[in-house]
Amino acid sequence: MRSPRAPRPIAAPWMRPVLIAAGVYNLLWGAAVVLLPVGWTVGWTGIEVGNPAFWRCLGMVVGVYGVGYLCAARDPLRHWPIVLVGFLGKVLGPIGFLFGALRGELPWALGVYNLGNDLIWWIPFALILYRAADRHAFGRQLFGDGPPTERSWPEAARAAVDQRGETLASHLARGPVLLLAVRHAGCVYCRSELAALAANRQRIESAGVRPAILTMSAANTAARRAARAGLDDLPRFSDPDRTVYRALGLGRGNARELFSPTVWAKGLAPFLKHGLGRMDGDGFQMGGAFLLSENGVLTSHVARHAADAPDLPALAQAP
Repeated sequence: MRSPRAPRPIAAPWMRPVLIAAGVYNLLWGAAVVLLPVGWTVGWTGIEVGNPAFWRCLGMVVGVYGVGYLCAARDPLRHWPIVLVGFLGKVLGPIGFLFGALRGELPWALGVYNLGNDLIWWIPFALILYRAADRHAFGRQLFGDGPPTERSWPEAARAAVDQRGETLASHLARGPVLLLAVRHAGCVYCRSELAALAANRQRIESAGVRPAILTMSAANTAARRAARAGLDDLPRFSDPDRTVYRALGLGRGNARELFSPTVWAKGLAPFLKHGLGRMDGDGFQMGGAFLLSENGVLTSHVARHAADAPDLPALAQAP
């Protein structure tokens, strides 16, 4: 998990040179196909081009992509749609070639073009798109390009207000609270955790602990999600700027914590049972559960990955 104080992600130094290289490559390849005799660029593969104009048109399309990559190189994360379109072409192109080659419609030798045109760009383009999604999810409208505004835990507890206008600090003044910090409303694991909270609510409350929910969603969205889980009467704290999340030490996940095979495998059963909704909030934010008192955190479960669900009854009964 990344530090809660980490600033908004920025483009890595290598991204701009990669897009410039891709742009120059596409322009050169496209120009060669358009200007050179067809036999020089494709005849050696054994394929017969019945209409040379079609082959040259393909070269023109590849060259136009090069112009797009050079434009995207000015700000790779801002111009991610251009990178996405190029990435889709570089994935679908080899798939189309493989399909044609298996059917005997294209010579296998033609696949050498997939190496330079497509395959070598998969990883860098995918990393650019991942970083762009990471940056977009962080929320520029809230934090700008620097580190987010920090609050101490007592300050965050006094500032957090539930749907009835009561602060988290006032709840804690009456006794311990088990705060379930979910990632976002559409997360399949978060839906599963809310269902687990509903199923174990009686055990939690019998331990003298009152459960509550922390979410990044707006109050109306959080109310609908809680009502579906049968938890609409519990205190809900909407924290779209993630002030309370950061005060509790919850940072943002990395690729391994969010998209590893373990996460995907553990998501199948919750997906079949609870479904998947629209992402509402920072999809990279990590969750957890915290047994809180006036003095601070008594015990906690900080998720090691997106599918790492807390044992809520055990937390409630902790000394």
